[in-house]
Amino acid sequence: MLRRTKIVATLGPASERRETLKKMIASGVDVARLNFSHGNPDEHRRRARALRKAAKDCRRDVGLLGDLQGPKIRVMRFKKGSVHLKNGASFFLDSTLGLCDGTKKGVGVALDTLHRDVKPGDLLLLNDGLISLEVGSVEGTRIHTRVIDGGILSDHKGINLKGGGLSAAALTDVDRENIKLAAELQCDFLAVSFVRTGKDIIEARKLFEEAGGKGLIVAKIERTEAVENIDEIIDAADVIMVARGDLGVEMGYAELTGIQKKLIRKTRKAHKIVITATQMMESMIENPIPTRAEVSDVANAVIDGTDAVMLSGETAVGKYPNKAVKAMAEVCVGAEKFPLPQGRTSHRMNDHFDRVDEAIAMAAMYTANHMSVKAIVALTESGSTARWMSRIRSDIPIYALTPHETTARRVALYRGVYPVEFGVDPANSTSLYRDIFDALLLGEHVEADDIVIFTKGDLDGVEGGTNAMKIVTVKASA
Repeated sequence: MLRRTKIVATLGPASERRETLKKMIASGVDVARLNFSHGNPDEHRRRARALRKAAKDCRRDVGLLGDLQGPKIRVMRFKKGSVHLKNGASFFLDSTLGLCDGTKKGVGVALDTLHRDVKPGDLLLLNDGLISLEVGSVEGTRIHTRVIDGGILSDHKGINLKGGGLSAAALTDVDRENIKLAAELQCDFLAVSFVRTGKDIIEARKLFEEAGGKGLIVAKIERTEAVENIDEIIDAADVIMVARGDLGVEMGYAELTGIQKKLIRKTRKAHKIVITATQMMESMIENPIPTRAEVSDVANAVIDGTDAVMLSGETAVGKYPNKAVKAMAEVCVGAEKFPLPQGRTSHRMNDHFDRVDEAIAMAAMYTANHMSVKAIVALTESGSTARWMSRIRSDIPIYALTPHETTARRVALYRGVYPVEFGVDPANSTSLYRDIFDALLLGEHVEADDIVIFTKGDLDGVEGGTNAMKIVTVKASA
């Protein structure tokens, strides 16, 4: 059984060696993530090179995702590295305090406007919500708080405002430099952190394209404001990432599962791609197998229809990066055996299609789900036809045949779509089917006498030109 849900794995010290990457790709990695929150440009360049080489060795098209740091709001440093905050104690936050002058009385913060964003009664959540501070008063830049839930607070831990509302812009100066780096590395996807509105995505796309980037733009949903503005963000972005870490802190863990389901449903309905991320198998940073709760978490996202699930620290710094990939792949396959929660044939039955290629994609999927079809074969320039097909729930594999390596790496993220690099010879169109059959048979994607649905355009090299669908029987070479 082919695994339809794709796996994104974060690169780091535990997974930067070429041999390790080859094992991870063989185990199921479809897209590799460079986390620009950690490491330096030279480390990212080295990891990107290692990934490309490993993917070539494995004869796989593996996408590369550059993930911007964004305005992660953090406390500054303590004189002794950390402090123990006791429940009920007073503690202040002040953006003008020295970078290394933190004590048990207070600490600096890396957001000049924080004092203008909060008011008495607000709850500030530090270190992923493990520590909570209630705002008592604000005097100038100094925010006086009372410790509600104490604990050890160390250097550079994050700060969230319960319910959202912090004014930090989505793109920082560091992000602008990393956008240039992502373009240099030919990243297939660029993820924008702490998005608030669709304008953040438009700005990031403009900067990426100006730097020479050609990848898709991913909107990370991790702010309350992003959930409130989700429709315009989905419209502006190519991919949505449900980044459950900061989102869960800001909106509360009790609502997180419902929000995740809503975001997956909305994104798929808009014919966009969705990734579910953060702490999916976090125990595997230290342990060789996941917990049963983590298995259920991954399976739940798969059953909801997410295109991809993501590993973070598990593969970046964990002890068992390859085992984490294997475990996630096994859970995905297991969950995909679960009966589909909705019928296959009702999707968009009452819609009007404005594009010919979109109409062909929908017709192909409707036909496939009503015949004994073994595969769908889409000749595609940009991957759009395969993306539209993948929005319909089906267990029929979609093979995206493309002459473009960048398109092949892009569709590697789409649920149920499998890239096959295939060059069409315009001077010899009569042999097209024979060449396609040979490529599919060689890759063991189909067998002789299988019935497949085939979509293509009349003109090669024209993006969005798919205008024909045929039902054909695979014939072996004479």
